[in-house]
Amino acid sequence: MTSYAPRIVAFCCDNSGYVAADRVGRLGSSLPGSLDIIRVPCAGRIDVTHVLQAIEHGADGVLVFACHEDNCQSLTGNRIIEARIERVHRLMENMGLERERLELWHVATTNGAKFAHVVERKFRELQTLGPSPVR
Repeated sequence: MTSYAPRIVAFCCDNSGYVAADRVGRLGSSLPGSLDIIRVPCAGRIDVTHVLQAIEHGADGVLVFACHEDNCQSLTGNRIIEARIERVHRLMENMGLERERLELWHVATTNGAKFAHVVERKFRELQTLGPSPVR
């Protein structure tokens, strides 16, 4: 099942995750072609429905990249998204989806290497899990 390319949607905070994603190219690294990056003003603005719609529209996995705690430009956006991720995890379990299909990561603007590592690890993990049953 390793020949299939999982589709990953990455919601990236404009103040952290999006900048880190931009640094990946500057490091000479690349990201999977099946990665869709969605730039958001703050991770705390990502609603439960946004994540569920990504899955409904064919994402095999969803990553959310937020600011580190105490470094959120919106003060509490990273705490808000943590609570929402837990809510989505419960909904996913009720729908028969694995929790591993959704992850939250805190990343600094300067850490493109971490961003690339997280995406590559999730890509391999989703290859093992296989396509989303919603797909």
